[in-house]
Amino acid sequence: MPSITYIEHSGTEHRIEVPTGRSVMQGAVDNNLPGIDADCGGECACATCHVYVDPAWLAKTGTPGEQEASMLNFAATAEPNSRLSCQIEVSEALDGLTVRLPEAQH
Repeated sequence: MPSITYIEHSGTEHRIEVPTGRSVMQGAVDNNLPGIDADCGGECACATCHVYVDPAWLAKTGTPGEQEASMLNFAATAEPNSRLSCQIEVSEALDGLTVRLPEAQH
């Protein structure tokens, strides 16, 4: 099972095994990880699962689609490596992925 490392804004790291086919967001929610609100439940409609993808993983996580890019406009602290974690599907190729969480999701 792929392992994803989530790093809170404070620097606290959480290494979580996430089943393939689930989203990075769902892995956080399933494990009660603080910092990912996921208000819309993964429907790409709220930007409260915003993460910063470690630059080494950008190519493997892909680029935001049109709807995701539009939602990222609502993230006050969006950066070039920003993604909505609900839109990143976990696969074996993402084993070792590291994402950082913003200070706040709103």
